[in-house]
Amino acid sequence: MLKKLSIVVITLLVVGGGIFFFVNGRGEQKSTTSEKLRVVTTNSILEDMVEQVGGKHVQVYSIVKRGTDPHEYDPTTDDIAAATEADVLFHNGLNLETGGSGWFSKLTKTANKRDDKEVFAASKHVKPMYLTESGKENETDPHAWLDLNNGIKYVNMISGVLQDKDPKHAKAYQKRTDAYVEKLAKLHKEAQSKFADIPEKQRLLVTSEGAFKYFSKAYGITPAFIWEINTEAQGTPEQMKQVLAKIDQSDVKSLFVESSVSPKSMKQVSKETKLPIYSKIYTDSLAKKGTQGDTYYDMVKWNIDKIHDGMLAK
Repeated sequence: MLKKLSIVVITLLVVGGGIFFFVNGRGEQKSTTSEKLRVVTTNSILEDMVEQVGGKHVQVYSIVKRGTDPHEYDPTTDDIAAATEADVLFHNGLNLETGGSGWFSKLTKTANKRDDKEVFAASKHVKPMYLTESGKENETDPHAWLDLNNGIKYVNMISGVLQDKDPKHAKAYQKRTDAYVEKLAKLHKEAQSKFADIPEKQRLLVTSEGAFKYFSKAYGITPAFIWEINTEAQGTPEQMKQVLAKIDQSDVKSLFVESSVSPKSMKQVSKETKLPIYSKIYTDSLAKKGTQGDTYYDMVKWNIDKIHDGMLAK
C-alpha cells in the first residue's frame, strides 16, 4: 500500500529585523527585533523626524529613498514587506503620496494597515494651502514641511503617536521632542527676519516646482515656478511663458533648482533670462547622508541661507 507524501515548502524572508515564515505560500511573521518600535515612513524627511524623536527606541525604514520624488513612486517588494511588518506608518498626507497613482493607499491596503490605527498623516494639524492652477484649486499643496512652524506640528504629531504606541518610553520621546522643537523654533524665528534686508522686487524665489508657497508665506518672499506640482507635464511652453513673465516684472538676481528634479527646464530659463542658477535647494528629499542638508533641520537651514544669499547676489 502506497502512502501519500506531503511536501512542505518553507521559505524565509528577512526584512528589517523581522523574519517572515512562508509555509506552502502562507506567511507567518516571527519577530527577532527587541523592544524597538518598528516605524515606516514614506520619505526621508519624515524618517529623520522619527529618528530625532524616537532615538534608540525606534527602528525606521523610509520607503522613498533620498533624492527620489515621492509624488509618483512604485513600491518594491521590500517596501511592502516592511510596511506589513511595521507597528506604525507615517505619511505626509495633503495629497502627496495619495495623489496621482495613489501608490501609498495601494500599499497600505496590501499591507493590511488602517488609517489612525497603524497609519498616520504627520500633517494632520497643519492648515493646508491649495494649488492655484485652474481646475485644481481644491487640491492641497503637500509641501507644508518647508515652513518650520509646520515642521514642529509634524514632530509633535509623530511624538504623540510614538508615545501612544510605546508608553513605556513616553518620557524619553517627550524629552527628545522638547529639545528638537526648541531647536526648530529658534531657526524659524531667525528665518522670519532673515529676508528683511532684501528689496521687495528682488524677493522672488524662482524654482522648477511650486513647492515653496508655505516657505514663502512664512518668511516674507514671493514664489514663482515653472510648474506647480511634480507631474508628467513639466516645462511646457505655456509654463515657461508664465514664469518668464514673472521674472521680467521683477528685479530677481538668481534662479534655483531642486535636488529631486531634472535641471533641464531651469537651465532653459537661465538661458532665456541670462540669470544664473545660484544653488540647488531641497524640497521633497533630504541630501545624501554625510553631506550638508542630510537632516530636516540642516535641509531647511541650507534652503534659508542659499535662497537669501542668492537673492542678494550681484
